Amino acid sequence: GILWKYGYYDQARNQDQSLQVTWMEKVHSYLEDTGIKFQISIHDHPVWVKVFYLNPETFKSAPLFLLSTDLPENDYVSQTITHRLYDANVATKVAQFILLGVGGAKLMDEIGFGPDLYHLNEAHGVSAVFYLYKKFGNVEDVKKRLVFTTHTPEEAGNEKHDIHLCEKMSYFCGLGLDEVRKLTGLQDDQFNHSLVALRFAHLANGVSKLHGVVSRAMWSKYKDICPIISITNSQNWNYWADKQLYRASDESNDHWWDDRKKYLKRRAFEIVADQTGKLMNPNVFTIVWARRFAGYKRAELITRDRQRFEKLLNNPKYPVQVIWAGKPYPMDYPAINDFNHLVHLSKSYKNVAVLIGYELTLSKRLKQASDLWLNNPRVPREASGTSGMTAAMNGSVNFSTDDGWIPEFV
Repeated sequence: GILWKYGYYDQARNQDQSLQVTWMEKVHSYLEDTGIKFQISIHDHPVWVKVFYLNPETFKSAPLFLLSTDLPENDYVSQTITHRLYDANVATKVAQFILLGVGGAKLMDEIGFGPDLYHLNEAHGVSAVFYLYKKFGNVEDVKKRLVFTTHTPEEAGNEKHDIHLCEKMSYFCGLGLDEVRKLTGLQDDQFNHSLVALRFAHLANGVSKLHGVVSRAMWSKYKDICPIISITNSQNWNYWADKQLYRASDESNDHWWDDRKKYLKRRAFEIVADQTGKLMNPNVFTIVWARRFAGYKRAELITRDRQRFEKLLNNPKYPVQVIWAGKPYPMDYPAINDFNHLVHLSKSYKNVAVLIGYELTLSKRLKQASDLWLNNPRVPREASGTSGMTAAMNGSVNFSTDDGWIPEFV
């Protein structure tokens, strides 16, 4: 992976409580300096790469190597390659893809590890195939070692860049464009990262059964792609689930279960009060929508009919409270507008809140506190979605459109 100096931005608020995008340097004192440094070529220029290591015992995770170019040996432009995740500058983004793919593959050689299998989790690292092609000398030796996971159920959402820019950025490890076109089967000037991954891998997968179906249909018009199967995403029960809820359930102790659920609500509602000044009631049915903010996920869907929304909020017999949280991409202005619309809408209701700081801790608190987990993506644009899985681990009911992983469990 890549060690991002400023991460994927931090959510703050403007004076009117609308979203403010901020970038703060991250400190990762738990990472080990491996002492490994090596060079790769980006824009026909040598760039130094430093390697850090996350010991699996630290967070009970898989071992993880993280690459950084933020080194004094590099010029400033090269240093910025690992500054921001999802940098909006196209050349910087291509440089990041080179670092991930070529840098990741070269790291395996640097530490003397010869993988039987290279897994591209999304196509951002597909530059690795050109490094491996130069290493092994033929396509078949690359293909038998490569598998690919696709995450995007729309062709337009898969990354494409000008092939001449990619060549200029040293994406192809010194291979000429004629050879690149021959190897990839690309005929036009758009380098389609996912299509190349599907042609170099011997097997690919979508991330739910439905996504596998959608992906096979979407890519079927292209020749020479590998088979696409379905492997549904999953989540870590040990991290997300509240164990006391399960002990209460195992003992069929409804009173204990209810008390624990109310405690989890009160803990989450402290965050609501700190951020918004609103005091939510642990005895009231709580609806939560919280995940990545993207247009197709339709965060604001239940507010579009304002009259019905107000009836929901003001029902004296069946009171509810609603919480939204999530992070829009910092350059996705329609998604930011949706977020801010909900912020301003929430000011009119004491039982509605919109939270910032949607990181792991807040995500966990909301999933454990929710009674109903709202999920309404536009079908079939949700490849999988996993937030509902972890909410269900904590006794929350999923209320969803029939998309992503949901059709497999209803």
